[in-house]
Amino acid sequence: MAGPYIPLEPATPAFDDAGTPYSDRYGDVYHTVHGALAQAEHVFIRGNGLPERWQGRASFTVCETGFGLGLNFLALWRRWRDDPARPQRLHMISIEAHPFRRADLTALQQACVPPELAGLAAQLQAQWPTLLPGLHRLEFEGGALTLTLAFGRAEVLAGQILAQVDAYFLDGFAPSRNPDMWDSEMLHRLTRRCAPDATAATWSSAGAVRRALETAGFEVQRQPGFGGKREMTVAQRRAHDWNGRPSSGAQIVAHRASGERHAIVVGGGLAGAGVAQALALRGWRVTVLDHDLARHDGHIAAALTPAISKDDNIRARLSRAGSQRALRRWMALPPEARPLHCGTVQVHGENLKRAAPQDVVPALAFPPEWVRAVSREEGSELAGLPLTQAGLFFADGLRVQPDALCRALLATPGVEVVSAQVAQIRGPEAADKWQALDAGGQVIAQADTLVLANGLAVQGLLAQAGLLAGLPDMAGMFTMAGEIVLLEAGLLKAAPRCVVSGNGYFLPALGGVCALGTTYLPHQVEAGVSLQGQHEIMEKIQSVIGQPLLQAGIQPPGRDGLWPGWAGWRVVMPGRLPAIGPVPGAAGLWVATGYASMGVTWSALAGDVIGSLLEGEPVPLEQELLQAIAPR
Repeated sequence: MAGPYIPLEPATPAFDDAGTPYSDRYGDVYHTVHGALAQAEHVFIRGNGLPERWQGRASFTVCETGFGLGLNFLALWRRWRDDPARPQRLHMISIEAHPFRRADLTALQQACVPPELAGLAAQLQAQWPTLLPGLHRLEFEGGALTLTLAFGRAEVLAGQILAQVDAYFLDGFAPSRNPDMWDSEMLHRLTRRCAPDATAATWSSAGAVRRALETAGFEVQRQPGFGGKREMTVAQRRAHDWNGRPSSGAQIVAHRASGERHAIVVGGGLAGAGVAQALALRGWRVTVLDHDLARHDGHIAAALTPAISKDDNIRARLSRAGSQRALRRWMALPPEARPLHCGTVQVHGENLKRAAPQDVVPALAFPPEWVRAVSREEGSELAGLPLTQAGLFFADGLRVQPDALCRALLATPGVEVVSAQVAQIRGPEAADKWQALDAGGQVIAQADTLVLANGLAVQGLLAQAGLLAGLPDMAGMFTMAGEIVLLEAGLLKAAPRCVVSGNGYFLPALGGVCALGTTYLPHQVEAGVSLQGQHEIMEKIQSVIGQPLLQAGIQPPGRDGLWPGWAGWRVVMPGRLPAIGPVPGAAGLWVATGYASMGVTWSALAGDVIGSLLEGEPVPLEQELLQAIAPR
C-alpha cells in the first residue's frame, strides 16, 4: 500500500478492574459492561435498519471499523441465520489495526461469548488467519457468508477496500483515545464507494463524528443510546453528495454480470481452472473450452512458496495473497488433488532482493509461525537432508500437483469442459453475447461473460478482436520454456521432507517420485526434456544440499542419458506480474494470463478476484494490488 511499510502489531489481552477486555494501547474497553451483544443489536443492527433493509435482497454488505473480539460479526451472523427473509449472501468487511492472535482470540471469546453463540465463535476461531498485513477472506455457511478481515491501519486501508457497502458499523475505540479511526478524511475514503442507500451507525455521539459523516455525504441523526449512553448516531447516505454530483458508490461493481450467470472460460490449465472453480462455487454455469487438456500430464508436482521483500513490495504482497487463497481454496479438495502443506526451506536470497534473511525477517515482523530465519542446522533438520547454508522457513510452503489439481478444479459442479480450439472471438455488438469461434468461423459457445485464460493465445485473440492496441504490456507477452526432472526416491541419497528451494526446487516424494526444477529458457521453438536442462537442474539442487544427490553408481535409465521429466511453457508479462481483470472498453470480456513461473500462486487468487468483481462482492485484494495486475 502507498507509503512506507508498517509492521502489523497484534493486540495483547488485558482486563480492566471490572474484568472487561481492555486495550492498554488505547486505554479503552473492547465492549461495554452492559453487554456487547445487546449493544451490537441496539446500535449496529437496529441502528442500520436491519434486518428489514436486507430482506429480499440477493446480497448485502457490511463494513466495520474495529473487529476487536468479533462480537458484532457473531451477532450479525446469528441475525442473518435466524431471518427466513435474509439475503442469499451476506458479506462483512472489518478493519483491524491490532488483531488478536488465534490463541488469545479463542480465550477471550470463550470468556465473553454467550453459550448460544459458542458454536459460531468456534467456526471463526478455526478459520482465524495468520496475522499478516492485508486482506483475508473467510467463508462460512457454504460460502453464503463471507468475512473479509482487513489487517492494518484504517487510515491506510480505508481507500484500498473495493466493495459496495450497504451498512457501516463504526465501532473503533473512543474518538478521544483513537482519533485516527474517526478522522473526517478517513471516513470519506471509507464511504466513497458505498451503495446509494447506505446507512451508518455508531455508539458515539461526539460532534466531530457527526460532522465527519456529514462531510462524507450522510444525513445524520441522534437516537437514544445504549446502556449508560444517552445518545448514539445514525446516518443515511444523501442521494447526492455535497457538490451536487450523483453518488459514485456503485462504480466498483460496474462489471457485475447481468442476466444469465453463464461464463465461457477459454483455457483449462491452471489459470482457466482457477477461474472456472471460483465462478462455479458462486453458482455460475461455466463452459471451459480447451483443445489440450493433457498439457499437465506428467507434471506431477510443483512448489508454491510465498515471496517476501524487505519493503513488502507489490510482488511480495500479491504472492502472499495468492498463497493464502490457495490454502483456503485447495486444502478442501479431494485427497488425490490436495496440496501437501509441508513448508519450504529457502536456502538463499531468492525473492529477497539480495538482502540477508536475518535482515529481512525482523524488518517485516511477520509471525514466526509463518516465516522465520533458520540456521543451516535447523534448516537441515526441517528438510531431512543436509543443507549448505542458512535460510528461511515458510510454514505455508506447498507441494502442489498441477495435473491432479486442474482435473479437480474442472470437476467442480457447474463446470462443463468442451474439447475445442478457439481461433477467434466476437463481441456482443455483433452477436448480443460474446462468442468463441473455431477456425472455420463456427460458434463453439456464447455467453455474456468471456474469460480468456489460454496463455499466449490470449494475445492473438485480443489482436484479432481489435483490442490489443491499447494494451502494450500484453502485446509484449512472451513464452519461456521450462522443465523438471523426475527421480525415484529410492535412487536418491535422501528425499526432502519439505520443499527445498534455492536456485531451483527439490520436492518431497509423491508416489515414490521426487520432482526437481526448473529451467527458464526464452526464445525456444518447443518445450522439451533435454540433457542440458536436466544437468542444469541437478547442478542447482546439488549446490544447496551438502551430500551427493544420487546414491553411488546410479545412472540415467535410458540410452540417451535422460531421466524421466516433464516440460512446458510459461507466459511472461513485462514486469512479471500477471494480467487479471476486465479488458478496457470490452464489457463482459476478461483475461487471466501472464502467470510466468507462478501459475500455482496466482490461480486461486485470480479466480476469486474475477468472481468477486462479477458478483459485486468485496474484492479480496487492495485497490493498489488490483491496479497492478489489471490488463495493461
